[in-house]
Amino acid sequence: MKTVELYTKNTCGFCHAAKRLLSSKSITFIEFDVARDPAKRQEMIQRANGGRTVPQIFVGETHVGGCDDLFALEQGGKLDALLAS
Repeated sequence: MKTVELYTKNTCGFCHAAKRLLSSKSITFIEFDVARDPAKRQEMIQRANGGRTVPQIFVGETHVGGCDDLFALEQGGKLDALLAS
Protein backbone atom coordinates (compact mmCIF):
# COMPACT_ATOMS: atom_id res chain seq x y z
CA MET A 1 0.00 0.00 0.00
CA LYS A 2 1.34 3.42 -0.92
CA THR A 3 1.87 6.21 1.58
CA VAL A 4 -1.03 8.66 1.73
CA GLU A 5 -0.29 12.25 2.73
CA LEU A 6 -2.79 15.03 3.39
CA TYR A 7 -2.11 18.71 3.82
CA THR A 8 -4.94 20.04 5.97
CA LYS A 9 -6.24 22.69 8.34
CA ASN A 10 -8.08 21.78 11.53
CA THR A 11 -11.04 24.05 10.67
CA CYS A 12 -11.58 22.63 7.17
CA GLY A 13 -14.74 20.56 6.66
CA PHE A 14 -13.45 19.12 3.38
CA CYS A 15 -10.30 17.97 5.21
CA HIS A 16 -12.42 16.18 7.80
CA ALA A 17 -14.50 14.52 5.05
CA ALA A 18 -11.39 13.27 3.24
CA LYS A 19 -9.97 11.87 6.48
CA ARG A 20 -13.29 10.15 7.27
CA LEU A 21 -13.32 8.46 3.87
CA LEU A 22 -9.75 7.23 4.25
CA SER A 23 -10.37 6.06 7.81
CA SER A 24 -13.55 4.24 6.78
CA LYS A 25 -11.42 2.24 4.35
CA SER A 26 -8.81 1.58 7.08
CA ILE A 27 -6.23 3.59 5.17
CA THR A 28 -3.58 5.14 7.36
CA PHE A 29 -2.31 8.55 6.35
CA ILE A 30 0.18 11.20 7.31
CA GLU A 31 -1.39 14.58 8.03
CA PHE A 32 0.37 17.94 7.81
CA ASP A 33 -1.48 20.90 9.37
CA VAL A 34 -0.46 23.85 7.20
CA ALA A 35 -1.99 26.35 9.64
CA ARG A 36 0.50 25.32 12.30
CA ASP A 37 3.54 24.90 10.07
CA PRO A 38 4.16 27.59 7.39
CA ALA A 39 6.99 25.53 5.93
CA LYS A 40 4.56 22.68 5.22
CA ARG A 41 2.22 25.17 3.50
CA GLN A 42 5.03 26.16 1.14
CA GLU A 43 5.87 22.49 0.58
CA MET A 44 2.21 21.79 -0.22
CA ILE A 45 2.01 24.61 -2.75
CA GLN A 46 5.15 23.39 -4.49
CA ARG A 47 4.09 19.73 -4.55
CA ALA A 48 0.54 20.60 -5.68
CA ASN A 49 1.79 22.71 -8.60
CA GLY A 50 0.53 25.92 -7.04
CA GLY A 51 -2.52 24.49 -5.28
CA ARG A 52 -3.26 26.61 -2.21
CA THR A 53 -6.54 25.15 -0.95
CA VAL A 54 -6.81 22.31 1.53
CA PRO A 55 -6.89 19.45 1.56
CA GLN A 56 -4.19 18.56 -0.93
CA ILE A 57 -3.92 14.79 -1.10
CA PHE A 58 -1.06 12.64 -2.34
CA VAL A 59 -0.92 8.87 -2.83
CA GLY A 60 2.73 8.01 -3.15
CA GLU A 61 4.04 10.65 -5.53
CA THR A 62 0.67 11.02 -7.29
CA HIS A 63 -1.15 14.27 -6.59
CA VAL A 64 -4.80 13.30 -6.23
CA GLY A 65 -6.03 16.85 -5.67
CA GLY A 66 -8.64 17.83 -3.12
CA CYS A 67 -11.56 16.22 -1.34
CA ASP A 68 -13.84 16.17 -4.40
CA ASP A 69 -11.11 14.48 -6.41
CA LEU A 70 -10.62 11.84 -3.71
CA PHE A 71 -14.36 11.10 -3.61
CA ALA A 72 -14.49 10.96 -7.41
CA LEU A 73 -11.77 8.30 -7.41
CA GLU A 74 -13.68 6.32 -4.79
CA GLN A 75 -17.00 6.59 -6.62
CA GLY A 76 -15.32 5.62 -9.89
CA GLY A 77 -13.81 2.53 -8.27
CA LYS A 78 -10.27 3.80 -8.89
CA LEU A 79 -9.06 4.69 -5.39
CA ASP A 80 -8.25 1.13 -4.29
CA ALA A 81 -6.26 0.51 -7.48
CA LEU A 82 -4.29 3.72 -7.00
CA LEU A 83 -3.47 2.78 -3.42
CA ALA A 84 -2.35 -0.71 -4.44
CA SER A 85 -0.35 0.18 -7.55
